[in-house]
Amino acid sequence: MAQYDELDLKLLRQLQLDSTLSQRELADRVGLSQNACWRRLRALTEAGILKGASARVDREKLGLRLVVFVMLRTRHHSAEWLQVFRRHVLTISEVVDFHRIGGDYDYQLKVVTEDMASFDKVYQRLIEKVELDSVTSYFAMEAIAEGRPLPL
Repeated sequence: MAQYDELDLKLLRQLQLDSTLSQRELADRVGLSQNACWRRLRALTEAGILKGASARVDREKLGLRLVVFVMLRTRHHSAEWLQVFRRHVLTISEVVDFHRIGGDYDYQLKVVTEDMASFDKVYQRLIEKVELDSVTSYFAMEAIAEGRPLPL
């Protein structure tokens, strides 16, 4: 599905707000029959636009009160180093977002964990297997907006 239309965008907006809606409720909200809704959802999934469903979890209620943005700089840019680095970072479950970026740093990680002691363990794991030029951490004071829907 290379093309999508306003009805597809309406479906995606509704799913971003509440992916627990039944197909009937979703169809009603966007003005489609249940069968037409199902066909569109299937096409969006086959096109790779819809990538499953997930639940938004209140991290603070689970004791995950510390959010840290970790900025990394490296002198290594070979394909082999990058493959080892990516595999290593992806073994650290506390890393919830991982981006290669442009600018003063090469990578940005978002780490979610309980407290400073648990972040230090994440930090130690992060630096133990790969050589990094610099690691700078920024600690979030308050989440003003987190996990917002895409602007469709």
